[in-house]
Amino acid sequence: MDFDSYGPWARRAVDWTLDYHRTIRDRPVRPPLAPGATLAKLPESPPEAAEPMEAIFADFERIVPEGMTHWQHPRFMAYFPSNAAPASILAEQLANAISANLLIWQGSPAGTEMETRMVEWLRQALGLPEGFKGLIQDSASTATTCAVLTMRERSMGWRGIRSGVAGEAKPRIYASAQTHSSVDKACWIAGVGQDNLVKIGTDSDYGMRPDALREAIRADRAAGLAPAGIVLCVGGTSIGAIDPVSAVLDVAEQEGLYTHVDAAWAGSAMICPEFRPLWAGVERADSIVFNPHKWLGANFDCSVQFLKDPSEQVRTLGLRPSYLETGGADGIVNYSEWTLPLGRRFRALKLWFLIRAYGLEGLRRRIRDHVEWTEEAEARIAGMEGLEIVTGRRLALFTFAHKAGNERTAALLEAINADGRTYLTQTMHEGRYVIRVTMGQFDMTRDDMRAAMDAVEAVNTALGGG
Repeated sequence: MDFDSYGPWARRAVDWTLDYHRTIRDRPVRPPLAPGATLAKLPESPPEAAEPMEAIFADFERIVPEGMTHWQHPRFMAYFPSNAAPASILAEQLANAISANLLIWQGSPAGTEMETRMVEWLRQALGLPEGFKGLIQDSASTATTCAVLTMRERSMGWRGIRSGVAGEAKPRIYASAQTHSSVDKACWIAGVGQDNLVKIGTDSDYGMRPDALREAIRADRAAGLAPAGIVLCVGGTSIGAIDPVSAVLDVAEQEGLYTHVDAAWAGSAMICPEFRPLWAGVERADSIVFNPHKWLGANFDCSVQFLKDPSEQVRTLGLRPSYLETGGADGIVNYSEWTLPLGRRFRALKLWFLIRAYGLEGLRRRIRDHVEWTEEAEARIAGMEGLEIVTGRRLALFTFAHKAGNERTAALLEAINADGRTYLTQTMHEGRYVIRVTMGQFDMTRDDMRAAMDAVEAVNTALGGG
């Protein structure tokens, strides 16, 4: 395989891509496979001699598609979507062809400066005030880890990056029980430890209680511990919980704590002005993350972290050895100094294509449709025999369960997914096994939502309904 033979195979890959997306509705969303089925089709040892591309591509067609859960299927309603708009796919192909490493400005001037501009475009799109800067991370998990490390170092006067954390007062991080597990993992990685992640009680709407937060912080100070920061949840993965952002930030300001808002999924909805009251006050946060790869149409991976004052995160993570200096240039930005990895992909290109190809209004229309169709789906499930809504719709997410209990709900979910017409996932909520439904695949239609609900109803009826 060389570039002389690349062209025909690239065209064949494009043809395959077009056919895949045109026929994807005919596939089961999740393959009916047992663990190990794909592994059994792969040779145990690598080939010593080169193999013809015809054989490689034929094996791809034979093995891979039928072994994949199809995240771009319009009836994929599990987890949160991980979208790939056609314009983004095209940009990703070009970025792959250039295959640059954006470790420093000098390594890719256009890539670095396009990243700066795309973050600014998204700042405006989300209605955040001027002054916020940011970067494109691989995932919200990385952004949250960067924020937790910054919280730790800020609470220690940045001594930890020099002498380590031993002997320092234990830093304490505060979050609600509805925050994502990536917050827990960030505390592990940062050396804060699970025991120093304080989960604050929630109110009847499952948002963090500011009064309980204040009490926990003051109790920790009295015990000689070091309150370091607060992670706020806007659109939690389990049930879409949203903390009272402004009230929590009041406490943070009074206590002098660094704040990070995890809006990985719900943040995309904030391009629609009517949804911004859900995170009212967010402009007072120190760090905000949202994932354009979830609900905005960008290919995975593409997560944007906004920072009110980047200097604190750069002070925590920045490192510039002589071989990463750019001589004769002042005031340049090296985004690798703002995050954990040194090597970085050219992620801004797909945002540039995406936003221009659909426009903000085209992206808003999709999000508004998804919210409307989720409301319709919720009403339909509420009317099905034996089923009930457990947590009401938050944007494009709600949960339901069978009235007969956890075992019946689990059996229902297994049967729905085995049917293949849609794919849903579960969560535990207050000791109850519930089924999540979320809309958001880029090319889905109202008919896809209705087909998915037809599947739920048919399966429920086949299992005896009530």
